[in-house]
Amino acid sequence: MNSQQLKADILKKVAEYYQLVHAPQQDAPFVAGETRVNYAGRRFDACEMTNLIDASLDFWLTYGDYSRIFEKKLADYLGLRWALLVNSGSSANLLAFMALTSPLLKERQILRGDEVITVACGFPTTVAPILQYGAVPVFIDVELETANADVSQLEQALSSKTKAVMLAHTLGNPFDVQAIKAFCQKHNLWLIEDNCDALGSQINGQLTGTFGDIGTSSFYPPHHITMGEGGAVYTNNPLLNKIMLSMRDWGRDCWCDSGKDDTCGCRFTGQFGTLPFGYDHKYVYSHFGYNLKATDLQAAIGCAQLDKFPSFIQKRKENFASLYEGVKDIPWLRIQKAVPHADPSWFGFLMTLTSDAPITRNGLAEHLEENKIQTRNLFAGNLTRHPCFETLKVGTDYRIAVPLINTDTIMNQSLWIGVYPGMKKQTTDYMVKCLTALSSRSTLP
Repeated sequence: MNSQQLKADILKKVAEYYQLVHAPQQDAPFVAGETRVNYAGRRFDACEMTNLIDASLDFWLTYGDYSRIFEKKLADYLGLRWALLVNSGSSANLLAFMALTSPLLKERQILRGDEVITVACGFPTTVAPILQYGAVPVFIDVELETANADVSQLEQALSSKTKAVMLAHTLGNPFDVQAIKAFCQKHNLWLIEDNCDALGSQINGQLTGTFGDIGTSSFYPPHHITMGEGGAVYTNNPLLNKIMLSMRDWGRDCWCDSGKDDTCGCRFTGQFGTLPFGYDHKYVYSHFGYNLKATDLQAAIGCAQLDKFPSFIQKRKENFASLYEGVKDIPWLRIQKAVPHADPSWFGFLMTLTSDAPITRNGLAEHLEENKIQTRNLFAGNLTRHPCFETLKVGTDYRIAVPLINTDTIMNQSLWIGVYPGMKKQTTDYMVKCLTALSSRSTLP
């Protein structure tokens, strides 16, 4: 038996192992009141496992062929020129923001003290890179119906120091990206779309993540596709792509792939800074960068996940619609709504209690959890109220452009449950039953 025959035999055995061990778990029947309803979960089959083992047998481990294939497939799906694979969605946000601090951007470079408009109602790694660099996040409020940035407040947040807008599409629901893009174009601002919860969402037929200068994705297990850990940045801007490639790969000036020498054609022939002429280009650094690459093993899983992605989107939409139809008439629940012309690839099902609701948010969460339905708050709720902000000075380290009234309402009165593709119709029916049964009780916890 030669090596290729042996590999084929190994991969066949891996597929058999999936059928024996994992397939029964993926296809297990739902039993109301007994089966745990997780807010998210992995969906995979033998393809992910055989890709993973195929990559491991090559033992390249770091960025390699599967990574290049994944980047090409993701860029093609988005209709963009470039996508760069990174090790997490948080790293994607870090890389996207840090790219805007590059001196190569000249007068549009973000400097320490410059301002970036964002929201406090979301996940902290949309904001963390701004603060860690020394720029100033400027917070506007969100709309209760959409849980996205209130675009009517953008002009109030604007100042002579504003250089960018960095926002996430909340739980897969697109923010009013056309209004925000118009605002950015009017004032010559960068736009970063944190698309980590919204891969596959569209407005007027255009995919989110493709409107701004840079989009970001996460491939952590709860997200729309998974690599276990992983993320991506993507852009149509050649200069931003060059900067992000440099910063992702230690800040180096060279663009040769790992393990490749002198594909740039200038390894020992260039003058860089005040280094000696001909200094090895593989060790010339044009930025202060990081190593944010993912592994080829992760990319191998991602390639198989991308093939399934359209079916994942459809199932998320179906699950959201099923929940919405079942609970829309509960008078004390406000359900997240999409902006006009949006087609969300929903990440979760967000519910906000009205001010006269007969139950508290935590009371609702406890009821659902007691019935084995996992719940989550809308991430940080109001990030500025967290311990990490206690050492920061409002007005200096960050600004609050308008009172964050709706942000606080979501912090106090909102939670969400899952719509991930592994849910069956019996699952969403059970979730609806638990919510409607609670609404019909004369006394509530």
